[in-house]
Amino acid sequence: MNTSPTHVASMDRPQEPAPVATQPTRSVADLVRAAVSGWLGTALEFMDFQLYSLAAALVFSQLFFASDDPGMAVIGAMATYGVGYVARPVGAWYFGRMGDRIGRKKVLFYTIVLMGLATTFIGVLPTYETVGLLAPALLVLLRLLQGFGAGAEISGAGVMLAEYAPTRRRGLVASLVALGTNCGTLFASGIWAILLFAVTEQQLLDWAWRIPFVASALVMVFAVWVRFNLKESPVFEARDDVVDGEAVATAEVRAGEAPAEAAQFRRARSLTVKSVAVAFLLRFGQAGNSGMIQTYLISFMTVFLLLDKKLSTEVVIISSLVAFVTVPGIGLLGDRFGRKTMYTVMSAIGVLVAIPCLLLIVSGVTWQVVLGYVVLHNIGVMSLASMENLALPEIFGARNRYQATGVVREVAAIVATGATPVIAAAIVAATGSWIPVAVIIMFFSGCALFAALWMKEVAGRDLTDPNPAM
Repeated sequence: MNTSPTHVASMDRPQEPAPVATQPTRSVADLVRAAVSGWLGTALEFMDFQLYSLAAALVFSQLFFASDDPGMAVIGAMATYGVGYVARPVGAWYFGRMGDRIGRKKVLFYTIVLMGLATTFIGVLPTYETVGLLAPALLVLLRLLQGFGAGAEISGAGVMLAEYAPTRRRGLVASLVALGTNCGTLFASGIWAILLFAVTEQQLLDWAWRIPFVASALVMVFAVWVRFNLKESPVFEARDDVVDGEAVATAEVRAGEAPAEAAQFRRARSLTVKSVAVAFLLRFGQAGNSGMIQTYLISFMTVFLLLDKKLSTEVVIISSLVAFVTVPGIGLLGDRFGRKTMYTVMSAIGVLVAIPCLLLIVSGVTWQVVLGYVVLHNIGVMSLASMENLALPEIFGARNRYQATGVVREVAAIVATGATPVIAAAIVAATGSWIPVAVIIMFFSGCALFAALWMKEVAGRDLTDPNPAM
């Protein structure tokens, strides 16, 4: 069993530690397959949620929520968006616990099927005009199922890639998970942009809104096929408490029936207050910015600023394209300078640019709106997401990495992303000002900055260590 501490060669450059545990070998083809699997699953997850967030901003307030006040209808649509986050911590706990016991591969198969089917069925729901209150009730149910599966998808993909990747290239490889979020966002936004261009507003409300949700089934089928051929994480298989592909149960350890090494591994320290608090705040900052920028800001531009709906989808597409450079670039810098340094730099910049970017957006001038959104999205959301998918698995130990990563991610998200768009919509409706939007974004970036200054460096850590990094 390995209990070596975190290895960092210098203040600036993490280096690969000497191997201390024998892990099953994985070929380059295996790594590529794992990367594609994680990328596809995360793309599907974020395509699902971006499809809904754009639909909520553009049409769902009219299709599923009857209200004479457009502002109240938007608040209802945003609230249903937040409902999806209620189920995510439960899914993270349930599937994460399962993933630490029976392996990452099986669980990632279950989550993608559940998530994909829920999204597809949204596309065949009846509307309020047809069935009344049953329509939003069914929408809420599917959002709950969608969230239950999604709660363990991105955390599992991040854990899998972190455990597959060469130590000195973990930042780059794990950033592919964040690219999956970007691809999902881009694909969903692209479909909506095409629909807004190709059909009339009445056709969009009558039937065309269903197309993106039903079409998401194609991505799900391809992702399921890829995961059928995926090998288990080498770090999971190398754990001292894993016997015949399954972790030794705590009851066997207490009864003295477990092998000595497995028993010692199971008795290792599971979590510390600092490890949970740092991981929570890192995620809280990124998730809050995501809810504000990727979800609420779209409604803010269309409802409050009265900008063209096409512009709202176009800025998301442009920003998602820019993120194809941002995400791997931050991943490489994280390998070069460490997670702590890059988190500190990017979250500090996020605090500084919030007000200037909002001033650009509220100007209403097209190029200024695009510039303001692109900077906010790439600094406040995508750069932090690039590091988050690796830093959180590195913070926690091998014994409960999947469960701890998933639960911390989703609890932070339900507090930040699930509630924030609703709160922001209510405050802006009451004040008629954009200033609260900027203040909220600065707050979330500040939370990530505080955590970055508090955390220990985790780059280069031996992931077979059962203990947390701090």
